[in-house]
Amino acid sequence: MSDEIPSEYTTNYEHFRDILSFFLIERIATPFSKPKPKSRRRAKKSTPEPVSSPPTDDINDADASADDLADFTSYIATSTFLALPADLQSLTHHGWAGSPSLQALYTLPLTTEQATPLLQTLDPSIPDSLATYGITSPLNDDDATSPPSNLPSPFQFLAPVVSAYITTATTPPPPPSSTKDQAEGCEICGRDWINLSYHHLIPRMVHDKVVKRGWHRADELQNVAWLCGACHRFVHRFRGHEELAREYFTVERLLAAEEVRRFGEWVGRVRWKAGVR
Repeated sequence: MSDEIPSEYTTNYEHFRDILSFFLIERIATPFSKPKPKSRRRAKKSTPEPVSSPPTDDINDADASADDLADFTSYIATSTFLALPADLQSLTHHGWAGSPSLQALYTLPLTTEQATPLLQTLDPSIPDSLATYGITSPLNDDDATSPPSNLPSPFQFLAPVVSAYITTATTPPPPPSSTKDQAEGCEICGRDWINLSYHHLIPRMVHDKVVKRGWHRADELQNVAWLCGACHRFVHRFRGHEELAREYFTVERLLAAEEVRRFGEWVGRVRWKAGVR
């Protein structure tokens, strides 16, 4: 299998890589060490490097760790994306909306049992690498859905990644009024070379409630911030819908929270190298 991403799938691949980056950041607990390239044959596993929280005090260490994470993410993302069925690599909003059979085939969220056959052509070096760095358990050849440790299996780890990718690739564009002041880069981490998605500053799930209770006016419901995938997912895990609507309904309010600001500073150092796909 070629490691080159077809040009017509580049945007979808970049979304997939950004989503995978967030899930890897969540799993990593210690300084990230750059992986050694894996061969196509099943490689012998080396002892995982010890891991600590993403460094924030030493800028040089943080930059090196972020660069290593970017390389590792691109490596994992490329092989995993190319292992997906062609209809997932080429997903579009219009294609998804017009194909009930496609929606029935890929019911969300994907379970581990659904993700495993989707990734049946996944290069063995990918599970090996994820296990080497303590992200997943070693792949159990007898039962790929049942990890032998408290870590997720490779397919348990990748199932929500693929689910989030499908959701992103099939989400319709925002109404024109929401794109009026679109930012040139992520409004939390500042990265301007990465795909952005719109985050409703007042989450849609509570729109009726916030108007009924007078928290916000109806004309404020479509206010959005433009965020990269990692920052977007972080914000939704940072607080629940109601608290976001009541307390964090502007970018300025989000950035006033130290937890959000520190995450933005960290993930802002994760840069994809030119030409890496």
